[in-house]
Amino acid sequence: MSHPFMSVVLKALRKGIKFTDHAFQVMYSAERMVTVDEVVEAARDGDIIEDYPDDPRGRSCLILGFTGQRRPIHIVCAPKEEFLVIVTAYEPTLNKWTPNFKARRKM
Repeated sequence: MSHPFMSVVLKALRKGIKFTDHAFQVMYSAERMVTVDEVVEAARDGDIIEDYPDDPRGRSCLILGFTGQRRPIHIVCAPKEEFLVIVTAYEPTLNKWTPNFKARRKM
């Protein structure tokens, strides 16, 4: 079942998308490069796995989505009135996440 806040995220995504400098730095890391198209695809078809309603910069969330090739992508984003802000996006790893990539491993 989809998280209720997801409708707000998708509405912002349909209006536009903006990436932070931090998002591009993480996305373009040599080890696990993530493209803009992959982020859009994963955000559009994903679901919220963590909600951050009290983020001081405005409500944000962590989305788990998959590309057409079934590659998992985590996206931290913040919907604004005019667009969706992508704070960061990366391919999650099994050393930090459970096999379904929905829960953090206990360290």
